[in-house]
Amino acid sequence: MQSSNGRPRGGGGGAESWFDDHDVHDPASAEATEGVKYDDPWYDALASGWGESAGTRTSGSADSSAREYDAPAAAAADVYLEVQRSDAFQEVRRRYRRFVVPAGAGFFVWYVAYVVTATTAPTLMARPVAGAVNVAMLAGLGQFLTTFLLTWAYARHARLRRDRAALELRWDTQELTRGIRGGVS
Repeated sequence: MQSSNGRPRGGGGGAESWFDDHDVHDPASAEATEGVKYDDPWYDALASGWGESAGTRTSGSADSSAREYDAPAAAAADVYLEVQRSDAFQEVRRRYRRFVVPAGAGFFVWYVAYVVTATTAPTLMARPVAGAVNVAMLAGLGQFLTTFLLTWAYARHARLRRDRAALELRWDTQELTRGIRGGVS
């Protein structure tokens, strides 16, 4: 029996296999066979210079040592580092941590208590509350309820205590970097 591409169908044994029936496009093998360089413009661009301060550049390859040092980008990186060290940014982070750490810890303790109780005290969890509803079902639904309540509380806290300050920081940072880059955003 033949397939639609004119090749005989293999039964899975012998020298024929699924790979023989299909064309496999591998950029590395295409490079080696055709002598064409596979050039991905995003491969080096994403990681080069990321997280480095203004004066420190590492030369990871011959291509990176041949690149020019981009002064406006380095100055913009200095602006971001300056903003990160500012009191306003630290206050936004402090407000974030003041909510997230206790809320996350509380929810984690509640979840672990539910799991531990379900495994160590099955008779307590099987105790009926109303009809077919037992303690385990109520606690499980309570997990969903607390998830929604925690999400609502987080959004409210962010809106009332962090969003305005974070937006002002973002605006100031964009104004500073726009000034360094010569008005181009």
